[in-house]
Amino acid sequence: MTSPEPFNRLILASSSPRRKKILDQLGLFCQVIPSGVEESVDPSLAPSDMVTALSEKKATAVSRQNPEALIIAADTLVTLNGVVLGQPEDNDHAREMLRQLSGQTHDVYTGVTLIKTDRESSITALDSFSERTKVTFIPLTEEEITAYVQSGSPLDKAGAYGIQDDWGAVFVSGIEGDYYNVVGFPVHRFYQQMKAFAPECLEKMMTS
Repeated sequence: MTSPEPFNRLILASSSPRRKKILDQLGLFCQVIPSGVEESVDPSLAPSDMVTALSEKKATAVSRQNPEALIIAADTLVTLNGVVLGQPEDNDHAREMLRQLSGQTHDVYTGVTLIKTDRESSITALDSFSERTKVTFIPLTEEEITAYVQSGSPLDKAGAYGIQDDWGAVFVSGIEGDYYNVVGFPVHRFYQQMKAFAPECLEKMMTS
């Protein structure tokens, strides 16, 4: 569905500082309005469908009170051998996740939803997509795992690591796909989708 309706605001429906930084780098300076929705979906869904459903849930929630806006929402998860690894509950849980990822190749999925609203905050256009990237870890020692967990960085990240972190970066021996997808926002795919969904934004991106 498409719409000629104008939008006056760009909104990021996420509190992730990493996503905000990526969009800022693209010249898309968004207002941050976290959705506050419960991040749960049908566990029987495929990982790609899980992240898409969650991103759509976030974007839809924020759209309800924001007229004439373009809303961007995203959700990221990590899977290892088909098992979903979300954000760790505490340091012990983070250590357990990192031990599981040690020496293994896992998948990172990010779902993104774009929504346009009209003057009545009704949705006039919606587009959702997902991206997958494969990441391979080196074998990790207990000392490396402990040092990384003690830094506090793993606790707000799916899979208990951030590829953009000093330590998280050295754990990665290989990547297949979009690096930024692992950070939490698939820049290349986002750009391609925006060409059709909101071409008026591309001028901002290209001149930033």
